[in-house]
Amino acid sequence: MAWVEELFAVRDAKDQQAFAAIFGHFAPRVKAFLMKSGASPDLAEEVAQEVMATLWRKAHLFDPAKASVSTWIFTIARNRRIDILRKQRRPEPEDLPWGPEAEPDQEDVLALQQESKQLAEALAALPDKQKDLIVRAYYGDLTHSEIAEQTGLPLGTIKSRIRLALERLRHQMK
Repeated sequence: MAWVEELFAVRDAKDQQAFAAIFGHFAPRVKAFLMKSGASPDLAEEVAQEVMATLWRKAHLFDPAKASVSTWIFTIARNRRIDILRKQRRPEPEDLPWGPEAEPDQEDVLALQQESKQLAEALAALPDKQKDLIVRAYYGDLTHSEIAEQTGLPLGTIKSRIRLALERLRHQMK
């Protein structure tokens, strides 16, 4: 139950001395935890500051029945680290292309048209039972389970027919 009383003092009275004690103990440990998980020292320092600020603002959310103070604090740190990693992987708006895209090469357009025509012919040549399932799965964006619900067919039958149809399409597209 270490640190619970201090956290309750922060929650109930915005006790700055209790917060200072929690901060002094946990901030360096959170920073070290973040650095061990791959964060740079500057980023780890910034995130540790944010975690402590979150603790100050959201102390009322702490429930000692669910977790210890240290578990709660390190969970906040881990979640904040995940948020930063996701943000880093997301392209910034200035990285996204703006305006009309370049016109595709005419050879590519012609090849795509020919492949589309060949696929349409291959689909038309499929048995009706297989063609219906392919259309539902790929053009209707339905899962195999959803198709089973709609058609009343067993899931195994649907999977087998789709697999056979795809094999036929692959063979005809060569």
